[in-house]
Amino acid sequence: MISTEELFALLDARRAELGLSQAEVGRRAFGQADGSALQNIRRGSSPTFDKLQRLCAVLALKISVSGNIERVDGVAEGQRLSDDFAQIPLHEATLAAGCGAANGTEAVIGHLAFRKAWLKQIGTIATNAVLVRAEGASMAPTIHDNDILLIDRAKAEVPVRRVSSKSRRRPSIYALLHEGLARVKRIERPEEGLMLLTSDNPEFAPEILVGEKISSINIIGRVMWWGHTERE
Repeated sequence: MISTEELFALLDARRAELGLSQAEVGRRAFGQADGSALQNIRRGSSPTFDKLQRLCAVLALKISVSGNIERVDGVAEGQRLSDDFAQIPLHEATLAAGCGAANGTEAVIGHLAFRKAWLKQIGTIATNAVLVRAEGASMAPTIHDNDILLIDRAKAEVPVRRVSSKSRRRPSIYALLHEGLARVKRIERPEEGLMLLTSDNPEFAPEILVGEKISSINIIGRVMWWGHTERE
């Protein structure tokens, strides 16, 4: 039987490999954004089989009744997961938080498990969602370099929204193609013939597109969630 020390090492290594914080694992598995589930194992507490199943589902691991744990990379969406979870594909492509990234492939390189109820809560469904990584610093401190982004491809239209000087609502973040390069920016359309691309990093100036230049933008989808990679 695997010891709690070995179990923690296995789960935490897989968590780090997927770029998830311990708090994010706890939120996806149990709806609580803290790292107590993994930290309790680290301190020697043995989880119930149900809790271990939930952790393994989030980390794309398969656990048998005998306690053996195996990776399930590359399985079809939903396979070997309970009906509460959906596997969202992680693509090899990157979105530049800056000038743009040239991607030569859209290959799927893995999957991450998300609770279907949580996806619904943030306003998306599994069939519309894809995952990619961000590259660059223009969206810092909101989005960091190498963060994983969850994109809803069904939300590929930026609505025209007139903004008053008193409005505190920030523009939504979108993944987009601009002149053949993949980017991630906040996008605002205060009127039909005007589009603003803005960054959260003040060192990057806003970009103003008017008239026909707007047609050079191809919206991939709206960024619904992003996860920071924990670095120690």
